[in-house]
Amino acid sequence: MPRAQKGAARRQAKVRWFKQVKGNRGSRKRAWRTVKQTVIRSGVYQTRDRKLIKRDYRRLWITRISAACEMRDFNYSRFIAGLKKSNITLNRKMLSQIAIADPTAFDSLVETAKAANAA
Repeated sequence: MPRAQKGAARRQAKVRWFKQVKGNRGSRKRAWRTVKQTVIRSGVYQTRDRKLIKRDYRRLWITRISAACEMRDFNYSRFIAGLKKSNITLNRKMLSQIAIADPTAFDSLVETAKAANAA
């Protein structure tokens, strides 16, 4: 009795791998061994870059807040410390949005931070 070799199931499994390397050039989308290596490597990059994206956005928000604080003759680190002392729990994303969209509200936050640092 001949040995079964998966047939359609094997082809379907390979098709799933080949769909994931769409957009690559040369053997990276044609050769089976290289396709497997490419898919695994791209998965590693995806995992790593999800963390990097979060890190980059946090850097952007901090830069925006720092610039807004400098315009008001105040320091970023003292601003954050003053907000913590006065129990204002806004994350950096919201603080940067406030600094851009509503400067008067940001002015009041800076004044609150200054008062908390002075006390």
